Amino acid sequence: MVCATVCQTSHSQPLRGCLLKAFVPGWLVMWCVPGLAMAGVVWRGDFETGDRSQYSSTQMVNANRLQVVTSPVAEGKYALKATVYQGDDPINASGNRNELVYMSNEAVGSEYYYRWKVMFAQDFPSADTWQLFTQWHHDGCCGSPPVEFYVKGEEIRLSLPGTNEIPWRTKLTRGVWHEFILHAKWSPDPKVGFVELWHNKELVLPKRGAMTMYSGQRNYLKVGLYRSDTVRPVGVVYHDGFMQATALADVLEQKPDPEPPPVDAGTPVDAGTPVDAGSPEDAGTVDPDPEDAGTSQEPEPEADAGTPTSPVDAGTDAGPNVPTPGGISSEDGTAAQSGCSSTGGSAAAFALLGLMGLAGYRRRKG
Repeated sequence: MVCATVCQTSHSQPLRGCLLKAFVPGWLVMWCVPGLAMAGVVWRGDFETGDRSQYSSTQMVNANRLQVVTSPVAEGKYALKATVYQGDDPINASGNRNELVYMSNEAVGSEYYYRWKVMFAQDFPSADTWQLFTQWHHDGCCGSPPVEFYVKGEEIRLSLPGTNEIPWRTKLTRGVWHEFILHAKWSPDPKVGFVELWHNKELVLPKRGAMTMYSGQRNYLKVGLYRSDTVRPVGVVYHDGFMQATALADVLEQKPDPEPPPVDAGTPVDAGTPVDAGSPEDAGTVDPDPEDAGTSQEPEPEADAGTPTSPVDAGTDAGPNVPTPGGISSEDGTAAQSGCSSTGGSAAAFALLGLMGLAGYRRRKG
């Protein structure tokens, strides 16, 4: 069977989630659900490549205006430093700008989650006019973008110019990372399109209907800094961690699993205690006295009936209470090896008793 796939791609990114449409003899025909049917990360613009290659193009007067830097960063190893001087106009249009462009080409009816982080430099200028840092621009020639994030004075704002709305604003704080998560459905119909916004992990704008694109046009993403040409001081904004996905879970930061507690280094030593139950070392310390072993060759049933007849049996000693060869306990045997009994008597006395026993044996035998 031959599989024919009729899925298209969007802005050079393969759409995920092809669904079975029909079975045709000899063919498996498939189609794609608009807006991606399956969850997953669609695109990353987090600069972890160490350059600007994740984006489609640049609008900058010089490479030093859009620098990939290693400090400061919000996550990973790299971030973008966007700088604008008064007069920076790389595309001969209104305002001053240095921006990265990603041709995302969101289609009508598509729905995505976007997450990114922004930090405004400590000397970021305060001006009573617009300074955009993130925008979803329409592919037409003129007019304000349908969705834009910007600074005005001492406020950060979300604006929907198509409806002349400012549905959310907050105080501008410099020198810290601001995290944004935007959930958007793209449509020129405010009854279909909507926006939802999280700022620093807090839901600040519940889902609400909005015209998120202009009729007959598609949107694309721009990040960096774009501002009124009336602003004189140098402006610096940092961007990091941009990603686009089809589910909220895919854009949320994953916390690493906690490290397991360290294993007690002494535990393996305690685990070795079963070795004591076998006591092979204790059994090996018994060194049969050659003199005692020699006496066992002279059988004396009455005087020494419990004495083992073979030195090999000494190896089967399973504990300290079992008599050692010669009828001496383990403690006594140890002392005997040094020439003293456990009661402090002379070893010569034991030798004399042995001679007397031998003499008695010979008398009975005769």
